[in-house]
Amino acid sequence: MTIRESLELREKEFLSPHAAFSMDSKGRRRWEEPCDIRPVFQRDRDRILHSKSFRRLKDKTQVFLTPAGDHYRTRLTHTLEVSQNARTIAKALRLNEDLVEAIALGHDLGHTPFGHAGERALNKVCPYGFCHSEQSVRVVELLEKDGQGLNLTFEVCDGIQNHQTNGMPSTLEGKIVRISDKIAYIHHDMDDAIRAGILKETDIPKEITDVIGETLGRRLDCFIHDLVTTSAQAHDICMSEPVGRAMQSLRGFLFEHLYTNPSAKGDEKKAEVLIETLYEYYGKHMELLPQDYHMLMERGEPKEKVLCDYIGAMTDRFAIFQYEEIYVPRCWRG
Repeated sequence: MTIRESLELREKEFLSPHAAFSMDSKGRRRWEEPCDIRPVFQRDRDRILHSKSFRRLKDKTQVFLTPAGDHYRTRLTHTLEVSQNARTIAKALRLNEDLVEAIALGHDLGHTPFGHAGERALNKVCPYGFCHSEQSVRVVELLEKDGQGLNLTFEVCDGIQNHQTNGMPSTLEGKIVRISDKIAYIHHDMDDAIRAGILKETDIPKEITDVIGETLGRRLDCFIHDLVTTSAQAHDICMSEPVGRAMQSLRGFLFEHLYTNPSAKGDEKKAEVLIETLYEYYGKHMELLPQDYHMLMERGEPKEKVLCDYIGAMTDRFAIFQYEEIYVPRCWRG
């Protein structure tokens, strides 16, 4: 018996009967010889962690565009916080931690530079539209490893595809990541807003804090504990009605006072124009794209999608650099 087989049997003995078991995975698009040490979801986690798209998340916007402080979240630190919250919940419910971690680490691989501003810009100019969850799947299935993709399991791709509010994952582990994503950004975006002086704890309406707590730590603790307790009783992933309603109210508060606040988002229109301008420029100069992207078009991928692949993969810093190289005379740069 291999180490992998031993670990798979241990899952059957320890995990909840509602868990997604590694040995029962629906498999990959392309068959591969199983690893003799790692179950399939652990192997997927490792592939994501070692991918180029994962490393680029360190220089992609979460909420604040190119913040001056060292302690503001980036898309990478957001991803790690989603993963940690999701693993805590999965472990408490005896669900598959490896699957949860793989989905969490991969859920934002397709995010654009400048966060949702970049996503809006590409969705506006690309005739096929652009959605970061769909792009994340495209990254792992097609773009990584020079067009080979990471060949992840169905369950991981399904969780990545359906991590947004309008999606519904097929596994409980995917549902954990879906709600952990919201818990993470509600928690850390408020923390960053306080750090930036945009909001104060006392700004949150009392009817919300009376239910979930008056501090960041208490609210996070409330969300996690309530989710674990309620889900264990329901055999599904859900919050109690009062806490779920309070979390939605806090999310609405952040949309009103942070996500549309000029102090935090005043430069987003400039970021959108930058992305739209790069799309238009490279659309007229496709020869400037790296060879990998020409190979995609030779395989039948539409030019417009390939443009999104190239621009969407950029970090904030690289997108700004490319724009300056194209449009700003060197003598004007500071």
